[in-house]
Amino acid sequence: MGTFYIETFGCRATQADTAAMAASLCARGYRAGQAEGADVIVVNTCTVTREADAQARQAIRALHRLNPRARIIVTGCYAQRAPEELAALEGVSWVIGNTHRLCIPDLLETASTGAFVPLHRLAMPGGPTGRVLVGDILAEPPPLVAGAAPGDRTRPTLKIQDGCNYRCAFCVIPQVRGRSRSLPPAQVVAEVRQLVAAGAREIVLSGINLGRYGRDLVPRTTLAELLDRLLAETAVERLRLSSLEPIQITADLVRLIASSDRIARHFHIPLQSGSDRVLAAMHRWYRTAHYRRRVELVLEQMPEAAIGADVIAGFPGETEEDHQATLAFIASLPLAYLHVFPYSPRPGTPAAMRPDALPASVVRRRARELRRLGEEKSAAFRRRNLGRCERALTLPRKVGDCTEALTGNYLRVLVPDPVPPNQWIQVRLEAEEGKFLRGRILAGTETS
Repeated sequence: MGTFYIETFGCRATQADTAAMAASLCARGYRAGQAEGADVIVVNTCTVTREADAQARQAIRALHRLNPRARIIVTGCYAQRAPEELAALEGVSWVIGNTHRLCIPDLLETASTGAFVPLHRLAMPGGPTGRVLVGDILAEPPPLVAGAAPGDRTRPTLKIQDGCNYRCAFCVIPQVRGRSRSLPPAQVVAEVRQLVAAGAREIVLSGINLGRYGRDLVPRTTLAELLDRLLAETAVERLRLSSLEPIQITADLVRLIASSDRIARHFHIPLQSGSDRVLAAMHRWYRTAHYRRRVELVLEQMPEAAIGADVIAGFPGETEEDHQATLAFIASLPLAYLHVFPYSPRPGTPAAMRPDALPASVVRRRARELRRLGEEKSAAFRRRNLGRCERALTLPRKVGDCTEALTGNYLRVLVPDPVPPNQWIQVRLEAEEGKFLRGRILAGTETS
């Protein structure tokens, strides 16, 4: 059937979507290959920022120059939001939205004779409908398909939830992912068992709004109940959770994680702003006092836990006083790291229609100041962990002559010993080395 190559942009959920696509193409007889020789190139896009859109367009142009004979299929969130923009790019054969991403193997099978297959489904008016297959994702959300990269035994990501029911003023994701939907618990258990049987030792559970897992199912369930079931019914050695909203950090969930050595003590809790006024304008449903209580709840039971946050710099109408409040609030929290996003207007969102957008130079300066603070918080977290002994999983990537490993509380550790990937090691954290910690493997440590 030929070879394929997939270029992926975006979050863990998008990476899981890519893994599911790759598995379905392999099941149809396609072989994974490199971009320069592939018969089919799939570009799985992100659209969370203007920069993500630009990166996708740049990649499409570069891939077409590299391999002009390949059929290029563009899918993902950007394809769902603005298919006509992508269909107009040279070299693009088809644009397939998130609504019809699962149709890609069928499309290629039909086109295997070499004939061009016209497509005619477009939810929005206008556009080159002969090359676009996009529907209304709110009316026809695609089935949720779990995906983990074929052959990837080291920290595979398993997507168990998709979509979002929240309507934050800055966010386009509900428009391109649809409403929240969850994999049934029995299917999650089966997927985890399959990954464990293939050799996975740590599995990352991900979703667009992971903390809402199970609320759409009948009967309803919760993320905490799912974790309980996975611990009881599978042999997974470590689970790690992706992002959780502040309101989803419940006492029951924290108690469960604190009581188990099989769940990573790592919480990513989006903040977005440290100003209550800006949080209200963003249509966020919590305020800084609530966020602080969630952080304190975690650290009371797990003082060694890593807590990371997202923050947006330069939201429309954000004053210098608001920005300084955000810096002060973050400085007061024992965060392990910070992901900083300069505000990027997304078409169709309430924030993009506000008349009080800030100058780009102000947004960039505020983002720099937040990143500098984030680096200070990360360094302080690394120093707090010096002298501790931690269990870590070795990663495929080498750093110089050192083996890289990841602890449960999200510290990246370098050890001088040559250890294969996907092995548990017990390490003593002895020194800082840039953004890593230098570790020493303890005698008698488990390395299998």
